Amino acid sequence: MSENVWTQEEVEQIKDRILAALETVIDPELGVDIVNLGLIYEISFEDNGHTEVKMTLTTMGCPLADILTDQIHEALQEVPEVNEVEVKLVWFPAWSVDKMSRYARIALGIR
Repeated sequence: MSENVWTQEEVEQIKDRILAALETVIDPELGVDIVNLGLIYEISFEDNGHTEVKMTLTTMGCPLADILTDQIHEALQEVPEVNEVEVKLVWFPAWSVDKMSRYARIALGIR
């Protein structure tokens, strides 16, 4: 399989679609998507379709890691350029309520 060579603009568009797909992954405990919760720290996309998602969880012992990882893999199947997904959990910087979007704060009643 030959590798595609994407322009920087195309890569940014693909990453936008990846981010949009990740917005469909809902944290089952909080009922808000992982993007608006501020759990996604970084997305990298390589020419061969390998996509790495660096994310954190609200707490280190969060039992949802496997569920969310599975949902991320499922959501990114909707992005045709993505053919391999790697989810990496990171703990630095630590997640805090400050990372949540205004939408998530309103949805959860946090000021």
